[in-house]
Amino acid sequence: MQSQNGMRQVARKLTGLAKSFAIGANAVGTLTVLVLVIVMNIDVVARGVFHSPFLGVVEIVIFSMIFIVFLQLPDVVRVNRLTRSDGFLVLIRDSHPRIADAFYRMIDAISFVLMALITYATFPTLVEAFETCHYFTPPEFGPKPSGDLWADLVAATKRCHYFGTLGVFTIPWWPANAVITASAGLCTVLFFLKVVFGHELRDEDEPPHSESEELRDSAGETS
Repeated sequence: MQSQNGMRQVARKLTGLAKSFAIGANAVGTLTVLVLVIVMNIDVVARGVFHSPFLGVVEIVIFSMIFIVFLQLPDVVRVNRLTRSDGFLVLIRDSHPRIADAFYRMIDAISFVLMALITYATFPTLVEAFETCHYFTPPEFGPKPSGDLWADLVAATKRCHYFGTLGVFTIPWWPANAVITASAGLCTVLFFLKVVFGHELRDEDEPPHSESEELRDSAGETS
């Protein structure tokens, strides 16, 4: 009994940790939206007042969209706002709770497998993109490390596979790859926890969502 309680406490702590990471990633994604709005407003002012566009704004917008989508995805999974059609399960949840729960766990299990495959498929791309920078290994071409940490870091970053337009705006690809892989990995963990503990991932003292709340979430509405 004590071992079961201990395992349950560990599992609950893991669930809380995963939920905290999802909320934190969502907050960073929201800050990215704010930064993007500021950049776009600067570009509007620069074009209208100084007749000089902010170089790289198009590339920044495209690159930021990756961060916004994948940073907010885990929290969307956590609160069950991921696009889905489960109105039928919501309707039968009260009258046939075991059947609804079984279907929810089956759907979450399939989602777990898909997210695990995405994580597995994107990780080698992340490693490859990061290794092109040669942060910790001597580069195959170009000058060798000078011993100056900052200068070597800048030189390594310039060697990375980049996104953007050369001479206008470029940024290394590996941060975007890292966000995609980490987001898929965290979604994998969340879906696994949903399979084990239930679709809502609520705390023991948290009341279950009402039918109206579930129908609202299923329709994609926000409170």
